[in-house]
Amino acid sequence: MNQDFLPILGTDHIEFYVGNAKQTALFYQHCMGFELVAYAGPETGVRDRASYVLTQGKIRFVLTTSLQPNTPIAQHVAKHGDGVKVLALWVEDADKSFRETVARGAAPASAPETLKDNFGEVVVSSIHTYGDTWHTFVERKNYTGAFLPGYQPVKTSWKPESIGLKYVDHCVGNVELGKMNHWVEFYEKVMGFNLLITFDDKDISTEYSALMSKVVSNGNGYIKFPINEPAAGKKKSQIEEYLDFYKGAGVQHIAIATDDIIHTVSELRRRGVEFLRVPDVYYDDVLDRVGHINEDIQALKKLNILIDRDEEGYLLQIFTKPIQDRPTLFFEIIERNGARSFGKGNFKALFEAIELEQGLRGNL
Repeated sequence: MNQDFLPILGTDHIEFYVGNAKQTALFYQHCMGFELVAYAGPETGVRDRASYVLTQGKIRFVLTTSLQPNTPIAQHVAKHGDGVKVLALWVEDADKSFRETVARGAAPASAPETLKDNFGEVVVSSIHTYGDTWHTFVERKNYTGAFLPGYQPVKTSWKPESIGLKYVDHCVGNVELGKMNHWVEFYEKVMGFNLLITFDDKDISTEYSALMSKVVSNGNGYIKFPINEPAAGKKKSQIEEYLDFYKGAGVQHIAIATDDIIHTVSELRRRGVEFLRVPDVYYDDVLDRVGHINEDIQALKKLNILIDRDEEGYLLQIFTKPIQDRPTLFFEIIERNGARSFGKGNFKALFEAIELEQGLRGNL
């Protein structure tokens, strides 16, 4: 067996570039149960930006906004709207990770740098992936601070109650027509990932639109990246709509795991988060398709949670509507009961729900 030249310990953080990080941080706290734990900005000696670090379970989100109009951050937001800039990977050796991937063809974004403060040191380095997205390698074994040097811990007077979000299950990228295989090859050759599963337009299609998708995963399976591209259809697919509004390739959705999806989704709905809706007829025969599940089907129907099964077990999943005004980034909430797949049996119902929303926006 080949030795893994890029051992990854997990997702370190996901950094979003947004128009107003302070207000966005309140959304994640109030609506999604994240806790604000660290901050960098003018008060900490950072002059050009403000960044808020939020955590829940093993998830760490960083929300960054520019304080000036002509910075790369501001330009990213002007072009893409609010979106994911960095999918950061937790590694043992950020310098080696950078050298190994660049040697295999990665475009360097930021050379290895050692950041230091009173809590120790962190080594970071970055490479380019699809669109304007980066992978940042983070080596933090010699650090005990709240996030990174330059950030100060935050103690808020109000602490949101966790809604049970545990860790990042997978992150999905949308790429341009004809580019899916290019980026799958990038992950295989440059980062040593394996092709896990392939969906074609026979698997993922409706009357109007279709897409192709391949899932790549790192050696230990901690990191899974489905890559989507549009396929020919009668009308504009959801991937084309994303690419039109995001102005290029980027992260389409982030799937977050929970151990109790009924509780998590009940809380999200109570706090105002909106979800895509599949028709009630979906539930008429779903148990014929997936067999026995432990949950009450009426509770799932009431919350509009979808069900699918593979050889290993079943999963429960639901998708939010886009969380910003452009129809781009959204979230998936997923509970796995043994299943390791991605809900193929739900694709048709899900895409019809997405097309309904597209039609309301005049973008189908």
